[in-house]
Amino acid sequence: MSDPRWPCVEGFVDLVWLAAGLGLLVVGADSLVRGGVGLARRLGVSPLLIGVTVVAWGTSTPELVVSLEAALKGLPGIAVGNVVGSNIANMLLILAVAALIAPVSVPAEAIRRDSLFVLGATALFIAIALDTDRLAWWHGVLCLGLLAATAVITYLQEREGGTASGALHAAEAEEVQAVPLNPLLAAMMVAGGIGLLVIGGELMIGAAVSIARSFGVSEVVIGLTLVAVGTSLPELVTSVVAAIRRHSEIALGNILGSNIYNILGILGVASLIAPTAIPPEIARMEMWVMAAAALPLLPAMVSGRIGRPLAAAMLAGYVLYVGRLIALA
Repeated sequence: MSDPRWPCVEGFVDLVWLAAGLGLLVVGADSLVRGGVGLARRLGVSPLLIGVTVVAWGTSTPELVVSLEAALKGLPGIAVGNVVGSNIANMLLILAVAALIAPVSVPAEAIRRDSLFVLGATALFIAIALDTDRLAWWHGVLCLGLLAATAVITYLQEREGGTASGALHAAEAEEVQAVPLNPLLAAMMVAGGIGLLVIGGELMIGAAVSIARSFGVSEVVIGLTLVAVGTSLPELVTSVVAAIRRHSEIALGNILGSNIYNILGILGVASLIAPTAIPPEIARMEMWVMAAAALPLLPAMVSGRIGRPLAAAMLAGYVLYVGRLIALA
């Protein structure tokens, strides 16, 4: 049942804090990525390595901060729901919008490996959820080890083979404009970005929990929708800008890298530092939705294309998904 203070001053304040937290997460992630790219370039690191690490993982930092803080506070619905909801939103919302703006059309080999990584990470999460109702520390070790392996495999293959996917990651790094080349300034941007992410995560968690309790909505639903979409704003901005510039392959690479990192990196760190339960709602239904959301990658691995009809169907699927969650709330 909804709280009588809605719509009142207290409820409006919750929304303000939520928006402020989201804003700090976006600004903090941008500062962290730009500062990290600046430091990497100053050290002579190739755009390829920057794209595989700093850019691909940096845009997922808000999800990491929010899920880790939620796990530490004993809020598994937000900690795990944020990751699952972000992966669903990345595919059915963000990739769909980007493909509607400019259909994805790249050589199939440019996305085949990363798509397999996404499907493999998704299968791993489902296997863990079917085996246990709690993420343990050794799950974190396993996930982080696999994440390190994907980064090494990606870098070695692209450095030695010069694949189209390598050009994708290098171009993704070059999308980050106006990076500082002064090492002190770059380091300050990294430190400032981390600080903003921590503060933004605190504000967002507090506001999201307050709103959930006010409306009688479960923390799982809030994590799957409001928090998931909010923490995916860096990916949304990056992908939409890339699509407008007709670099939709960068939008695709950004989303695939984010989905891999969300499962292997974020859940890996969260379960290692603060082992958390897997909410039954997610094990029963939402993880299967996440798996279904990744299915459009299968034809793309063969054709190298995600056209507007498929993108429209994906977006319609996301609208139906969110409508279902609201109806069940």
